[in-house]
Amino acid sequence: MAAGGLSRSERKAAERVRRLREEQQRERLRQVSRILRKAAAERSAEEGRLLAESEDLVTELQGRSRRREGLKRRQEEVCDDPEELRRKVRELADAVRNAKHLVVYTGAGISTAASIPDYRGPNGVWTLLQKGRSVSAADLSEAEPTLTHMSIARLHEQKLVQHVVSQNCDGLHLRSGLPRAAMSELHGNMYIEVCTACVPNREYVRVFDVTERTALHRHQTGRACHTCGAQLRDTIVHFGERGTLGQPLNWEAATQAASRADTILCLGSSLKVLKKYPRLWCMAKPPSRRPKLYIVNLQWTPKDDWAALKLHGKCDDVMRLLMDELGLEIPPYSRWQDPIFSLATPLRAGEEGSHSRKSLCRSREEPGPEDRGAPRSSAPALGGWFGRGCTKRTKRKKVT
Repeated sequence: MAAGGLSRSERKAAERVRRLREEQQRERLRQVSRILRKAAAERSAEEGRLLAESEDLVTELQGRSRRREGLKRRQEEVCDDPEELRRKVRELADAVRNAKHLVVYTGAGISTAASIPDYRGPNGVWTLLQKGRSVSAADLSEAEPTLTHMSIARLHEQKLVQHVVSQNCDGLHLRSGLPRAAMSELHGNMYIEVCTACVPNREYVRVFDVTERTALHRHQTGRACHTCGAQLRDTIVHFGERGTLGQPLNWEAATQAASRADTILCLGSSLKVLKKYPRLWCMAKPPSRRPKLYIVNLQWTPKDDWAALKLHGKCDDVMRLLMDELGLEIPPYSRWQDPIFSLATPLRAGEEGSHSRKSLCRSREEPGPEDRGAPRSSAPALGGWFGRGCTKRTKRKKVT
């Protein structure tokens, strides 16, 4: 071994140490590289996740905006210009003349001319409730059949309309002179109470709103059957209930009329409730054999795409043009000829104070027969089909 030099074995040991240190450094570099790559991948994944979430959020916001715009468009009222409306009415008149079995479906829109609010219009009951605004109970004793009600009665008299299926509870079809056998009041009649203990059910037609004390799932009117003494109940089918009464709902006649119909005319109905009754739309039949559908409404309905013709106009305006096109006179409404007075059952002695709603009378200046001696309350009536009972049922919160 040379002086100051390393032996061969020492040089080999030193070389091994140097290579070991280099390998350790490379391993540390590889570890750092792996950590950096992992961090970059995680950062890229996080960026991708954030990007995806932002894209999902944008899509959701766009969807909400489209839904709001769609809802706004559906709530908007659209009117055909006069010439277009006349053209459509001429087409509707041809359909009425040529129909072998015409059935008319009516909704709240045919009664707005009688100062009865509808439900889904700009100032409708549901619309106001959804906006958080209150809906006051309405006294409908001053409401009278409209031009549309009287036109339908005349069309039935002329055998151009075979049956009327109504969602309305206001009793105006009955008061227009339309025969009871010719109509199905699917959601009841505010002037009729029944005894379900009697077989068949015994009906009592009144000249006042019998729903003053009734509401959702609470139907007893506070009066008793004259025959068996059982409690009477109203006939109203509230939102969330299923109607089981024979009359005035008359589901059997409504179903039979729909099965025979070759033409259906929908007047003033949003069809959002009626569409849930497949029996009324002959869904069991192939599409080619289903009735032709004609709709009169200012707003969108879920059946618009199925319609042979959609007329955007007020019911009274359309029916006035239609009756003129058919060459038929529209009979005026007369309280002296209102059928409700001949159909009505008077209250028994002691029952005069069983209600505080104003009674109908043949003359506006005279008090109704049920009003004489009946106590009057200054407080607004809160019950019934157009008070608290008209609001949608809200889900109860679970108690935890």
